Amino acid sequence: MTQAGRREFLSPRAPRINMPVDGSALELPAKPGVYLFKQEDGTVMYVGKATVLKERIRSYFSTNPDRRMIPSLVEDSDKIDYIVTQNPSEALMLERQLIREHKPRYNSLLKDDKSFPFIVITSDEFPRIMYSRNPPNNSTKWGPFPDAGAAKRMIQLLRRHFGIRDERNNLPFGYIETEESESYEQRVKATKSVLDGNASVIIQSLQEEMDNHSQNLRYEAAAKTRDLIAAIHQTISQQIIHSRFYQDCDAIGFYSIGEMGMIVILHTNDGIIQGQVQYPLIHRGDIVESVALVLSEHYASRKPPRKLLVPSPVSDWMNQWISERRGGPVEIRVPKRGELAKLRSMADSNAKFHAEMNVNKTSNNIEKMSVEDAMELIDAQSLEHIVCFDMAQLQGEERVGACISLRNGKPSKKEYRTFTIKSGSKDDLRMMKEVIHRWMKRQESWPDLILLDGGITHLNMMRNLLEENDLEGDITYAALAKREETLFIPEKEPIILDRRGRLFTFARDEAHRFVNKFHRKRRSRSSISDPLEEVPGLGAKKLQSLLRHFGGRKGIDHATEDELTNVPGIGNEMAKRIIRHLR
Repeated sequence: MTQAGRREFLSPRAPRINMPVDGSALELPAKPGVYLFKQEDGTVMYVGKATVLKERIRSYFSTNPDRRMIPSLVEDSDKIDYIVTQNPSEALMLERQLIREHKPRYNSLLKDDKSFPFIVITSDEFPRIMYSRNPPNNSTKWGPFPDAGAAKRMIQLLRRHFGIRDERNNLPFGYIETEESESYEQRVKATKSVLDGNASVIIQSLQEEMDNHSQNLRYEAAAKTRDLIAAIHQTISQQIIHSRFYQDCDAIGFYSIGEMGMIVILHTNDGIIQGQVQYPLIHRGDIVESVALVLSEHYASRKPPRKLLVPSPVSDWMNQWISERRGGPVEIRVPKRGELAKLRSMADSNAKFHAEMNVNKTSNNIEKMSVEDAMELIDAQSLEHIVCFDMAQLQGEERVGACISLRNGKPSKKEYRTFTIKSGSKDDLRMMKEVIHRWMKRQESWPDLILLDGGITHLNMMRNLLEENDLEGDITYAALAKREETLFIPEKEPIILDRRGRLFTFARDEAHRFVNKFHRKRRSRSSISDPLEEVPGLGAKKLQSLLRHFGGRKGIDHATEDELTNVPGIGNEMAKRIIRHLR
């Protein structure tokens, strides 16, 4: 590119109002993939790859970008799309293919225009295996492979292992020229099977070879064999993005979180993935219905492909409608294995990430609204941090308390605490007072609100506790009674909660759930406690051995010390310990 041309594309422009100023505002997955800077009309301005999409895309919004063109790119773009891949190698290949497809303005031109290499097996009478960037039309090919070194090592391994001819028609050392065509054909078939992904047999053989080298202290040879195993995994894992099966084919991905669903449609043609479209929707539990809804919308304005990969079978009427829209038959499949299943899986992965991002965005908005509503309801300046207390007991036994913490309307579970009552009191008010007092001793700062599960008597208890500790006026507190959902606040009239009070009811219900979970755990531990569990050194395996030997728990209770000693793994000392704990 000329210097004048470079100045032109770096020229400043007014920033787009819908592009985020701060990268931290972007919801992005911590996964490998490609990203596309786009303008509003869909024009792709730049395609990039990332090992971690979240980190790479956010780097474009740093104060010190790593390339001069970045400020101009951000100003010229309206939005950022991304496609998640299974690994960085896939991202590398997909990036190159999308650059060729869209020819983005901000991507450097590939000077030598080299393509990634393929592994090729020719169609000769005695087929040859070779490495080629331009495979012959009548050959069978695998790839392309971004790691050319791994592809070359793979070819060397396959030639050595199966005795396949190279590009110059030479056989590897140890194989003779005069051989039966049928024998050679079987070796070629085995080679193709490995390249198709069925490499377990050859990997097992190499693993045994590597172990043998290690046992005989041939560490250099073992390392070379280890590298060959890695080359096999590398070459096989790199083949998902480019495939001869990806011809006029769309893959439908689906994922749901509760009623929030997401459908992603991956478009492929000419052997490559060309892009994706996302459709958020309300999912009512019927995947067939959700997919049908999106397909009818998506293909109402565009021609369906020849092949459609779906997560579950579609109805007959949908099959007929799609074929009518295309003007010819459309093959609709639910692939279970092979490359098409991998493509479908990739669509599911992208749907999952987009669904999670969508849910996070929606829940953040709901939580923000809940906090603002609650602040308005009780006329508070801030409710950023709320702590709620609740108690649990059963007929005076296993008396426990707990508190939960909300930060900006969200549970902050690292701040959840449980308490067992240390005093002899069985009165709910006194127990709660003890728990809150113990909690207060550990705090360095106070929350915006302490909420108690209770009524006016709990409010009075809290006032007394604060007065006793010279904290009256320092802490804001309230009590929420279950009857009519009434909120009691000092020096104010009781408030019967409406929709604006959902933050308080959520905090109360979460504290109730948490303390009851802790209480059940304590009760369960005390009610089903077995003396055998207290025997030092008697683990699960030895206990299982005892149960098998004596046919159950009663048999152990009636066993003598000698009988216990005869059980495998128990021994004389353990038998004595068991007798001491049981009798």
